[in-house]
Amino acid sequence: MTIAEIIRDAPAGQLARAYLGWKIAPYEDEEDGFQLPQTKEQGTDPQANTEVTHSEEGSRHTSVEHNEEKRRSSEDSIHHEPHTERDMERIATQKDEHASNQPLPNEVGFSPTDRDNPQNWSTKKKIFTFLQICLLTFSIYSASAIITPAEGIFQEIWGVSREVSALVLSMFVLGYGFGPLLFSPMSELPMVGRNVPYMISFALFIIMTAIGSGVSNFPGLVVIRFIQGFFGGPVLATGAASAADIFPFNKVPYAISAWAFFAYGGPALGPVLSGFSIPLDNWRWGMWETLILSGVTFVLLFFFLPETNAEYILRQRAKRIRKRTGDDSYLSRVESRTHKKNWLKVLSYHLTMPFRITILDPSVGFINLYTALVYGVYYSFFESFPLVYMGTYGFSIGIMGTIFTSIIIGAGIGLIVYSALIYFIYEPYTMSKGIGSPEHRLVPGIFAAALIPPGMFIFGYASKSEISWAAPTVGIALYAAASYILVNCIFVYLPISYPRYAASIFAANGFLRSAIACGAIHFSQPLFGNLGVGNGCAVLGGVAAGCAILFVFLYWYGPQLRARSKFAESY
Repeated sequence: MTIAEIIRDAPAGQLARAYLGWKIAPYEDEEDGFQLPQTKEQGTDPQANTEVTHSEEGSRHTSVEHNEEKRRSSEDSIHHEPHTERDMERIATQKDEHASNQPLPNEVGFSPTDRDNPQNWSTKKKIFTFLQICLLTFSIYSASAIITPAEGIFQEIWGVSREVSALVLSMFVLGYGFGPLLFSPMSELPMVGRNVPYMISFALFIIMTAIGSGVSNFPGLVVIRFIQGFFGGPVLATGAASAADIFPFNKVPYAISAWAFFAYGGPALGPVLSGFSIPLDNWRWGMWETLILSGVTFVLLFFFLPETNAEYILRQRAKRIRKRTGDDSYLSRVESRTHKKNWLKVLSYHLTMPFRITILDPSVGFINLYTALVYGVYYSFFESFPLVYMGTYGFSIGIMGTIFTSIIIGAGIGLIVYSALIYFIYEPYTMSKGIGSPEHRLVPGIFAAALIPPGMFIFGYASKSEISWAAPTVGIALYAAASYILVNCIFVYLPISYPRYAASIFAANGFLRSAIACGAIHFSQPLFGNLGVGNGCAVLGGVAAGCAILFVFLYWYGPQLRARSKFAESY
């Protein structure tokens, strides 16, 4: 890993190259000795070995894909490289697309050791890149709950009810369910890539945060919070797709589990960050702290976040080769398949993909709804905490905020347990047997789903003044650990089904999660107010127990459901 290459591939380096002509570091195709793929006019047989090596180095070379396909045929069950996605989809849907994978004679691709291929980056570069995605995720998620300690202040200064005051949280959550429906499918387009949606949406998020910090009326604040969430949402759906871009398949679960930990930690730490500053000074501190964290993160990403979408990288390589040679016949794989298509239709196809997969594939639809329920219960805790820790135990706002750290502790326990399962069970399984059935990845989730209702019951019925505050807090940690493991199983299961459309699948999942969570924030208040925290948690726990049974059903009958998928048939 070189800093020059990272800056070159980051937004700052790409802008400097495009508009200032600065070449911070050369690409492989710009180095001396790079040999171009042979064209039809040179008599290349598309079925022949067309790999050409560097005359000096020997180890660096480029090909038009045939050798790479040959190499990957023995490894596609282990490596999750961008061009093996259709192979993995064929495994999941029993559809053979071998014919569509045949390379064209002058097709520009990656060689097995190509350092421009994200799959071939060094481990340090991969970790450094993905940690930036995790930091971005944390920045957005922490902004969701960072303003909740001010809900009581809103009631005082603007005279709104407690239910209306909760809109500052629910509208943000709803907004980041809508945002990925637009930006995440766009990140799958080869002409767009991951970084353009990331940086544009994040920049707009920061602008809306700055505007929100100066708003002087409650309706305006609610609108700003929705727009904030809308522009903050893309990373919450695309982060897992970025993990699949750079890590081999057997390492993707580690990356997703780390990403999910940051996602869990964001809403939990948000109230801690602002729990003392807001009551003592100004409710705007919630916005100011978000602005500081997001601003620092944006600067880091602008200079050091490289593009990870391999199809975009190959498209840019093909453009450079065409410009240098003046030969327009050099095309990337996607360009060769789509250059005659109507791009308006292609764009609409990708934008409707989240809805099509959810509606047409019953297994994906159920998983999305179940994840939404877990997510809704998670956010209902934000409304029950004041009732328990401030109402029952007499905590201050700041001290109550520290209780949210129990969610991080629980998620940390879940991270350790799940990582151990990956290391001792799933990674050896993948290395020896390949991808296998997607439902095999759901097994830990069955046990986790069974532990979610007990965690809710403990929290609900232990929330009494005669019982120590530590008792309900244990229930929160148990729920957090179990739901964390469950969500990770789901996050691995979903992209295995249709890896090519991972971002779209997560966008649909994120939309349903956010919609249910938005409703849960509001229905939980009358639920706990009328039934009490104990009985209210019992109702939610009962629903979770019923869904756990359905989760077992999905494990047993998932292959049959996927075989009957109308989306798989249409695809």
